[in-house]
Amino acid sequence: MAEARDPYLHGLEVYRVGGAVRDARLGWPVYDNDWVVVGATPEALTRRGFRPVGRDFPVFLHPETHEEYALARTERKSGHGYTGFTVHASPEVTLEEDLARRDLTINAMAETPGGELIDPHGGLADLEARRLRHVSPAFVEDPLRVLRTARFLARYAGLGFVIADETRALMAELVDSGELAHLVAERVWTETEKALGEPWPEVYFQALDECGALAQLLPELVADREALDEALGQLHRLPEDIEAEQEVRWRWARLVEHLAEPARVALAERLRLPRAHADLARQAALTRTLRQEAERAAPDGARVMAWLDGIDAWRRSERVAPLISLVSLDAPELAEDLALAWRLAAQILPALLMEEGFKGRELGAELARRRREAIDAAL
Repeated sequence: MAEARDPYLHGLEVYRVGGAVRDARLGWPVYDNDWVVVGATPEALTRRGFRPVGRDFPVFLHPETHEEYALARTERKSGHGYTGFTVHASPEVTLEEDLARRDLTINAMAETPGGELIDPHGGLADLEARRLRHVSPAFVEDPLRVLRTARFLARYAGLGFVIADETRALMAELVDSGELAHLVAERVWTETEKALGEPWPEVYFQALDECGALAQLLPELVADREALDEALGQLHRLPEDIEAEQEVRWRWARLVEHLAEPARVALAERLRLPRAHADLARQAALTRTLRQEAERAAPDGARVMAWLDGIDAWRRSERVAPLISLVSLDAPELAEDLALAWRLAAQILPALLMEEGFKGRELGAELARRRREAIDAAL
């Protein structure tokens, strides 16, 4: 079964599995290959130079390609949550047994190094039907699969994929069982962060909402249904010219900018968000408030000054342009006013006032006064 050109695999029964098999047949980009080795032991792989990296089950890195090779294994439910499983890996475990433990049929396909498809659960048919369907009733044993299924929908919804009715029923059953309570916050955030990076991230939250998972995992979001619908519609409306690696952070900020500060902070603390994500959400919320106030009355210097202070613009000037770009999506005239106000105020530097003899507390007060004066002039 092994590729003869690779001496490290000579004599091994090896199959490519999972996402690479799925995406290659879907015409989706394939970035990583995962492999399953059948009939081998950990000692056999380490003797060949493979490096063990699996903490919970035997996974090894290829000595040269560094791709992951996992020994075929089965899993048996032994506790709560996504870690509540006893893993059994041995040379006796077959490829079919390994595939049977996977979540969705489109993830339970394998192929030989020669490209021959092994598809015991109808994954290819589901791929062609654009259907996300569970492999077996054991789907309900792992609460993480609710989030993973929603995330895959966020990836492929634009291609016409839907969640099979029977799988939706199992997702709701998993929610009702209380198993979601055993998911650790970091894992919930990991799946959510990945979903925010998918082409259709709003679908992730909609799918979780439909099965009841969103109310359990992210209850702050469902407190105001109208605001949630608006937020989901904003996930694709981001400031211009942000870097690709910032997109997920901005999508999170757009998702939660409508929340009151106590709810937003509570959500961030519970999910143990990275500080950069939580702070950008705070900045976006301040900017939203400024825009809403400007809709009711013309913006005044005090409000704009408070906004610039709130986003720490004087020390972190790089924050201003993308937030003004955010304002321009809904209020282009306000954005122009803010840009002018910032440009004028930013020209007033402490060094200039120090040359005039200001120092200490007087320097700070005069700096604020002149900046406010410049903002008033712009508005």
